[in-house]
Amino acid sequence: MRNTTLTRRTLLGAALTLPAWDPALAQFPGSTLRVGMTLAAIPLSNGCPDQGGEGQRFMGITLYNFLVEWDLSRGDRPTPLKPGLATAWQADPANPKRWWFEVRPSVRFHDGKILTAEDVAFSFDRAFRRDAAWFDPRANAQVQLRLPTIADWGVEGPDRFWLETIYPDSTVPYGVGYIGITHKGAWEAAGKSWDAFLNRAVGTGPWKLESFAIRERAVLVRNTDHWEASRIPRCERLVLLPLPDANTRVAALRSGQVDFIEAPPPDAMASLRAAGFQTVVNEYPHNWTWHFSMLEGSPWRDPRIRKAANLAIDRSGMKAMLGGTMLEGAGIVTPDSPWYGTPSFKLEYAPDKARALLAEAGYGPRNPLKTKVAISAGGSGQMQPLAMNEVLQQNLKDAGIEVDYEVLEWNALLVIRREGAAKAAQRGITAINVSYGAGDPFTGFMRLMKADMAAPMGGNWGNLNDPVLEPLFQAAFASMDPAEQDRIVARIHTRVVDEALFLFVAHDLNPRAMSRRVKGFVQARNWSQDLTPISLS
Repeated sequence: MRNTTLTRRTLLGAALTLPAWDPALAQFPGSTLRVGMTLAAIPLSNGCPDQGGEGQRFMGITLYNFLVEWDLSRGDRPTPLKPGLATAWQADPANPKRWWFEVRPSVRFHDGKILTAEDVAFSFDRAFRRDAAWFDPRANAQVQLRLPTIADWGVEGPDRFWLETIYPDSTVPYGVGYIGITHKGAWEAAGKSWDAFLNRAVGTGPWKLESFAIRERAVLVRNTDHWEASRIPRCERLVLLPLPDANTRVAALRSGQVDFIEAPPPDAMASLRAAGFQTVVNEYPHNWTWHFSMLEGSPWRDPRIRKAANLAIDRSGMKAMLGGTMLEGAGIVTPDSPWYGTPSFKLEYAPDKARALLAEAGYGPRNPLKTKVAISAGGSGQMQPLAMNEVLQQNLKDAGIEVDYEVLEWNALLVIRREGAAKAAQRGITAINVSYGAGDPFTGFMRLMKADMAAPMGGNWGNLNDPVLEPLFQAAFASMDPAEQDRIVARIHTRVVDEALFLFVAHDLNPRAMSRRVKGFVQARNWSQDLTPISLS
């Protein structure tokens, strides 16, 4: 679907008709938490879910555990890592390319099997070993970007797992947090088919899968035997519903069809509160950007054009439009981050400066720069993409940049992201609007910009290859000292902002709304959220 001008009709006319009351939503006795997601489909239940951070939030950490996990128990601090299925981990002092993980004893899978290091190795085979009989290409498509440096892995006894990288990689503990652990017997019980496994998923997580219909709903039930007592769910069931339209989610909440919704439209927040619903926001490591192509022929190769676009954006006006549910884009991270550095390029609203830079680059009212950007209609972390991109379209047009949008379903946009700018260029696309997390140096920086991580092998969609950044990336990977790594990443971020390597628009405040019956939810400063403490009164 192509869309040159996004109008209010676009924003308000799509999918506003709420389906008739669905008796399936009320069929469960006891406490059932019903969640309206922003997604158009249920994420994969294979332990490496698709659909970005929302997929991990609802079908990753619910059904599975990971070697290392986020501590989502508090909302008053950035979330730290904590032991998951690994009780401890460290880089080998004699070989910094090798990491050792001590596997937690006595953990039971949903089918009763006891976890061993062999199950961890099987799960990594499933995601990365292409010649394994149990390799799952869909899992690989989701996690290859998370651990692009992985070279080999194996076990030493029943409770030690090792992993090696192609060069020293200090970010490994973050990357392993995306590989859900299952076991070979569960795959065999599903007929040695990962397709069949989606309906018979087995993990060690706090919820068990009861039913899975990818376009309709997933139903999860409480795992009363979960090894981490504090994360045994308070609710008996969790029902996940794909509701990609923001206004439809609000209508479902108001009508009592759901209890909890992601990303309500900003103009609904006040009326929801007035009607007795709860709304919550919190800062988290999020940046809402356009990711530029740096290939030959892309206009974004010219730093004058990148800077002009950044100076043309009225971020304050967008914040007002979104009812204050965003922070004005300041870079990959916010100025209070230890990684922010000391950039000299100011991300201000200065349309006169923008026009002057465009004129210097050969563009103006009589000769506007014309380009195409791929965006989504919704999706994980995408905030309100149609409304926000409409504002950007007008801001940039006023400066001398005419943008044509290709509007895609979220998962389709993620495919374009994985394929890379070269393939997107065949469709005339020179930038993509994808929100990113920056909870660790790898996720926020190296995977997006390091030359040897160019898509489709890694997350560097635009094929950036900056001779100043490359040695800094390598130094950040090699540094096992957090303070030193912070200093290196601050230098990286300074360069990223000064060169305007992305269109920096917003940092989301992650709004959610829920019924007054919902108790116990703590909104962590993270893309993932823990639903297990929630009870319904």
